[in-house]
Amino acid sequence: MAMVRTPLMFARLPLGGRRLLFGLAVFGFCVAFAFPVLWLILTSLRPESGVYYVHRGTEFTLASFAEVLQDDRLIQAFFNSALISTLATIFSLLVTVSSGYMLSRFKGPAASTWFGTIYVFRCVPYISWVLPLYFVAQSWGLYDTYLGLLLPHIAVHICFFSWLMKGFFDGIDPSMEHAALIDGCTRWGAFVRVALPSAIPAISALGVLCWLFTWNEFLFALILTGNKVPVITVVMAQFVTEMGLRWNLMAATAVMALVPAFLLALFGQKYVIRGLRI
Repeated sequence: MAMVRTPLMFARLPLGGRRLLFGLAVFGFCVAFAFPVLWLILTSLRPESGVYYVHRGTEFTLASFAEVLQDDRLIQAFFNSALISTLATIFSLLVTVSSGYMLSRFKGPAASTWFGTIYVFRCVPYISWVLPLYFVAQSWGLYDTYLGLLLPHIAVHICFFSWLMKGFFDGIDPSMEHAALIDGCTRWGAFVRVALPSAIPAISALGVLCWLFTWNEFLFALILTGNKVPVITVVMAQFVTEMGLRWNLMAATAVMALVPAFLLALFGQKYVIRGLRI
């Protein structure tokens, strides 16, 4: 009975009361999400002796950031993460866009086989890929290489984002493509000149998501890399020593890694929202 009466109780509230409750709920969610980030930033600005007392004390310093920037391996890790994220996004979109278009527009053995393939891999738990990928990378000489880390990311993106791209193309009216075919345009020409421009918002949205997923990915990087190809999500673990955790350096590295992801999400959110509306 309580579940039935609750909506009636809120419905009887005046408009100002409902707006106040909604505002409080939104504020609570914002605080819940922003508090860990704020605590991370404060930790990165505290000296090593004061990281356990972030909530009190007024001593702040940029020494942690300076020490992080002097570590050549960390700089290389930032570069590697940015390079792999960018390349994975480009190659994933090249395959995902054409894959989604084929699944949306074509019916036949090839489309059905491809649909079944990505469906099977999509149903497999993500963590179960790790051990086979490690053995394959070791046997093929791809362990701790750019290619060995790049290929699994592309494969995961293809399996997961082909479905989204298919949904985007399903929402685009194919009548303009049919008209282009009647006028003598080839199927490839209709795809490039008609369907592809209409899907630009969706492609932009998937590009942002692909880059962010690759930048933040940890498991593949942990298993498939060593000392030759460090990435930022794994290198942060070097601050775990026998003497304990160097929280200030780990927090400073995390804040630096958060900046490009935050900027991309900030400036790319309009493309994501526009793409998801298709």
